Amino acid sequence: MSNLNLLPNPRIGSANPSASLSALWGYIQPALDHILRSPVDDLSKAPAVDVNYHIGIHTALYNYFTNHASPIPVPHLSIGAPRPPPESIPAATPLGCDVYDRLDAYLADAAREVLLDAPTDDSTLLHYLVPRFTRYSSGAQSINRLLNYVNRQYVRRAADEDRGWLRICDIVSEVIESEAECRQGGAFSQRKIAEKMRERRAAELRRWGAPDGATMEQLARAEARAEAASALDRVVPILSLAYRRFRTEVLEPLLVVPKAKAKGKKKGLTEDEKAAVRPKGRLARAVKELLESRGGDAGERDKLASEMADMLTCTGIRPDHPLRRRLRKYSVPVT
Repeated sequence: MSNLNLLPNPRIGSANPSASLSALWGYIQPALDHILRSPVDDLSKAPAVDVNYHIGIHTALYNYFTNHASPIPVPHLSIGAPRPPPESIPAATPLGCDVYDRLDAYLADAAREVLLDAPTDDSTLLHYLVPRFTRYSSGAQSINRLLNYVNRQYVRRAADEDRGWLRICDIVSEVIESEAECRQGGAFSQRKIAEKMRERRAAELRRWGAPDGATMEQLARAEARAEAASALDRVVPILSLAYRRFRTEVLEPLLVVPKAKAKGKKKGLTEDEKAAVRPKGRLARAVKELLESRGGDAGERDKLASEMADMLTCTGIRPDHPLRRRLRKYSVPVT
């Protein structure tokens, strides 16, 4: 099936796709299904939607965000009445949160399908998983472009409001280093927080592959990996959101280590020997079988190992994970 088959703009008659979340999602979802779930000849290229449909989705999102903006409600006060404390005033739901949450659930379902269709035979797991991830990734990149308005209007604002992948709460213990420092407060504390945030961000980007003196592109790729590794409550760009869901719904279940049956402790073993006899998750067993196999094409084996290493990296599997370490020599550096 050719990737040149465009999905046309659906006929909606007099319906207004920005009237409600359900109407908006009903208008957008066919495009997402086409981009992420349609069969393709080239797994690295997602099928496209008609330019009028693309414009229609952008317009519908713009109108929805504009028409459903809800200011923070302020209770009516009589003249001379005391003002209620700030904590008693309900906060408005962040604009775009509902669209973002619906998209997150959609991506989680799409990723879960990959796991549900996975073969039960470990020897074929990697040959199944890599092409499925390639297809998922190409679709996610296309959706990220299609819904970039959400990135600009919601994700960026969330980061400015300390709801992104790195938050002030992550560095509080580093800021409050002593009781005396805590007492100084004021502008000093603000400067200290900003300084610690810069230091933590730089450290995290180095951890995710950005070398010293990294280019802007290298920093962006390292940050995307850190975003994919973040917790589910952190707001991240749509592409990183998709990769994070592939991690949580596909890779982490496959990395779960089964509980060992109690057969008595093995005495006299070194730590490496103990690690060798410990039970492993399905993905670890499949990688072990791939790397220790003697038959077949060595070049193809190395290529599959490299693609696995890239998958683990860009979906946010931590750098110190045993499987990441085992595949490290196959990893492609951030460029």
